[in-house]
Amino acid sequence: MWTSAVTPKLLSESVIAVPPLARDADRKISTPENTKIIRAIEQGGVSTLLYGGNAVFYHMRLAEYADALGMLATVAGPQTWIVPSVGPTYGLMMDHADVLKDFDFPTAMVLPQKEIADESGIATGIRLFVERYGKPIVLYLKHDRWLAPSIVEALVRDGLVSWIKYAVVRENPSVDPYLSEILSVVPANIVVSGIGEQPAIIHLRDFGVGGFTSGCVCVSPTRSMAMLRAIHAQDYALAESIRKSFEPLENLRNAIQPIRVLHQAVAAAGIAETGPMQPLLGELNSQQKDAIGRAVRDLIALDIGDH
Repeated sequence: MWTSAVTPKLLSESVIAVPPLARDADRKISTPENTKIIRAIEQGGVSTLLYGGNAVFYHMRLAEYADALGMLATVAGPQTWIVPSVGPTYGLMMDHADVLKDFDFPTAMVLPQKEIADESGIATGIRLFVERYGKPIVLYLKHDRWLAPSIVEALVRDGLVSWIKYAVVRENPSVDPYLSEILSVVPANIVVSGIGEQPAIIHLRDFGVGGFTSGCVCVSPTRSMAMLRAIHAQDYALAESIRKSFEPLENLRNAIQPIRVLHQAVAAAGIAETGPMQPLLGELNSQQKDAIGRAVRDLIALDIGDH
């Protein structure tokens, strides 16, 4: 596992995969199946894996947190950078800090808590977590105006932030005042587009952010990496054609539920048995699984056609 410091160069060199976490029939974390997922992603040229929402870290028991981190650290290849998540509640964040200190992960992402949290309290919680953990965090801006740009600027200025995952969904991603305001106060190369392939071209080309995260990269890593390279090469026509190839699967994620659809898509691709969903997330019905299977097969067929 990669344990050196995080740099903007590192953020730009690889699509940041956001994989599911495979579990067995008893809902226990499965080392063999997660190993298959990580190897498939690595073999596709991806070197950064972020375990957050798609891995349902929100609902992970504290009793299994250390085992999950140990499994990820052990299974990852020597050049693979793993980013685990903490929270979303303050109590879990602080308990997670004590566990994380026993590992060499360069950073961890703070999962966003929205319902009863306010921005000054979130900032205080992040400061206390970093003080306890001893390393800067990944700041996840998932909700519009979740943190004021001035608060984000202060957290970055004070060395508390490793990088920022920006994942506020817009009907038109090219019009995003919040992202523009964030980028006016922090370096663009530490901000990453956090909503998959669909807005990535606009975020990288027009806003100048450093990279992008993806769930569907777990199904087709070589294709997603080709899109990243095309954007860097300013071959936007090629990047757009690749983006559109991910659209059917992403549309299903948006229409049904992003986490559950990706969980099933990785299994449908034959990469690994991802197992049952964590409660409190429901299971998919047969019609939904069939639709996901068709979208996955079509995506994989494009990969085969590229060779």
